[in-house]
Amino acid sequence: VSEQVLEQVLRELQPLCTSEQQFLQEFFQLGHDPAELQELEVSTASSPGPLSTPPSSLAHPWATPEEATFQLLSDIFSCLEPELRAFLDVCNKSQPLGCLQVLAILSDSVFGMWGSSSAPASSFLNALLGNVLLLAKSSFNKFIGTLCKEMEEAKTPSRTKGGILPCVSRFQDFLTFSEEVFRTSRRRGELDKAQLRLASSVFSSISSLSSANLKVNTDVVMMENFHHIHSFLCQKEIPCLEERKREAEQRCREHMEKYVTTCLGQPLEKLHHFFEGVKSRVAQGVKEEEISFQLAYSKQELRKILEKYPGKEVKRALETLYRKIHKDLSQEENLLPVVWQAMEQEFIRQYREFEELIQRCYVGSGIAMEFTLEDLLSYFSSITASH
Repeated sequence: VSEQVLEQVLRELQPLCTSEQQFLQEFFQLGHDPAELQELEVSTASSPGPLSTPPSSLAHPWATPEEATFQLLSDIFSCLEPELRAFLDVCNKSQPLGCLQVLAILSDSVFGMWGSSSAPASSFLNALLGNVLLLAKSSFNKFIGTLCKEMEEAKTPSRTKGGILPCVSRFQDFLTFSEEVFRTSRRRGELDKAQLRLASSVFSSISSLSSANLKVNTDVVMMENFHHIHSFLCQKEIPCLEERKREAEQRCREHMEKYVTTCLGQPLEKLHHFFEGVKSRVAQGVKEEEISFQLAYSKQELRKILEKYPGKEVKRALETLYRKIHKDLSQEENLLPVVWQAMEQEFIRQYREFEELIQRCYVGSGIAMEFTLEDLLSYFSSITASH
């Protein structure tokens, strides 16, 4: 309601101040040029009447008629600016984002008036509303500064399970509301700067998450929150946040890869550690054909480990992994299919890497894994179809 009243006040101020300005200019002859005033003075002096002093004797100390008009209007409307400032304060406090609506209304009104040919460029009202607009910008920037600080300093609730963080929800709410308020506005410079500041604070808050306060993997929470930001930025299509949208997508991908890598060793943990050791020895300079002569990486040790992972055991381990991922991820983001597909692709890559290492380091041994790539694909398909 207060915003509607503000719009009404601004609509009525312009004709009021304009008509008063025109009256003053005509009554005190402030709009005439010097030649017209001299001619008017002569005609007035020669005409009979009680007025013996010509209008030009109403001399004013100002350098120009515009200054005279401005000063007279300032005296007449001396209470207008204090009253407007007080009313803006009421509007700002009427709701949490009241200062945003005030800024949008004033910006459109002021710049619309300045761009109008009906209002003099140096009019009293333009100067008045210019001052009030600066106040509105200051209040808005102060609000944004406080909001940024709250987001950056917000502590994650103890043992948070995950999902969308409060700072991300607040950021989304602000974007939704601000875009609606400025939907028809052509002046959004202050809003763009505010949105960029808030985006930086939100990204900083997500990046500073501590695993000590989370029940799930930190990468999961970061992945889901950056995914959420990317999703609603795609919906809003805000030009100034395009770079942040791409960054959110990249950060989501990075944390998904970290999470997948962390989970990857669990289904074939011992086999994973064995081949990590093989790769480490090769990296240290041990020749591939000599790996099998090292006690910890002999053919016998490899066969023992491979025997622990028959097809049934691998499928059972993958089912356990699926349940873990399902438990880690929140339902609201619905990232389970995406993460599971990434897990499948990485698992296939790892399988092929193990096969290649066996062929290179255990040449002619006849050693092979207990399950084939086709078996692995069928395990993933079966698990996906059953959930």
